[in-house]
Amino acid sequence: MEKANKTEPALAKNGIQVISRAAAILRALREDPNGLSLGQIADRVGLARSTVQRIVGALQDERLVFATGSGGIRLGPEINALAAAAKFNVVDICRPHLAEIVRQIGETADLSVLKGHAMIFLDQLPGTHRLRTVSAIGDVFTLTDTANGRAVLARMPQDMAERLVREEWQRRDIAGSWPEFAAMLEMIRREGIAFDSDEHTVGISAAGIAFADWKGALHAISVPIPTPRFETQKEAVRAVLTKIGADLKDTFDS
Repeated sequence: MEKANKTEPALAKNGIQVISRAAAILRALREDPNGLSLGQIADRVGLARSTVQRIVGALQDERLVFATGSGGIRLGPEINALAAAAKFNVVDICRPHLAEIVRQIGETADLSVLKGHAMIFLDQLPGTHRLRTVSAIGDVFTLTDTANGRAVLARMPQDMAERLVREEWQRRDIAGSWPEFAAMLEMIRREGIAFDSDEHTVGISAAGIAFADWKGALHAISVPIPTPRFETQKEAVRAVLTKIGADLKDTFDS
C-alpha cells in the first residue's frame, strides 16, 4: 500500500497562501496605477517587506508586474492580456439574479446601467403575475425619480450626485430641494436599497440596489411592481435584493 505523504497538505496550504498574498499585492497595485514601492505594498497588504519582495520577484518573472525607473512597482502587460481574455458580460452575470427575483416573488426584474445622465435598461425578466410591468431593452430612465437611478446616485461621491441631480432638475424644469434629496440619498446608503412610489410612473412603484462592476461602471437591479400590490411585496423585495446586493459585492470586489 502506498504511504500517504504528510507533506502534501502542508505544501498545498502554503501554495494557496502564496496565491492569496500575490492576489492581495495585485489588488493593491490596481488601486494605485502610479505604482507603489515595496515598503508601501507591504504596508497596504500587511506583509513583511521580504515576503513582498519574493512574491513581487515571481510576479515580475511572469510579466504580471514591472519595476518603474523610479523604483516603484506597477501592474505589468500580462495583466492586460489576461483581462482581455477574460471578457465579462454584466448581463450574463446578473441574469441568474434576475431569475431568482422572478422565482422567489414573481415580480419583474430589471438590470440597468448609468450612461451619462440616465439609466439605460440592459436586461429584463418579466414577472409571472398577470398584472406586471414591462419595459424594453434600451429604454432610458431618469435618475431622480426612479429606484434604480436613486440607488446609483447614492453610490456616487456627493458632489457628483448633486451635479447630476441639479442638471436633471434643470432639464425637466423641476424646483427640487437638494438638502431633502441629499438626506434621502444618505438613507439609501444606510439601508442599501432605494424606492420610488408612483414618482416615475403613476401606478408603478419600485425598489432597487446599485453596484459597480470591475471597471467601476455603475449598474442597478430594480424590481418594478404595480402599486396596488407593492406594499404587500415590499419586505420580500427588500430581502431578495439585499441578498443579491451582498452576492454582487462578493463577485465584483473579489
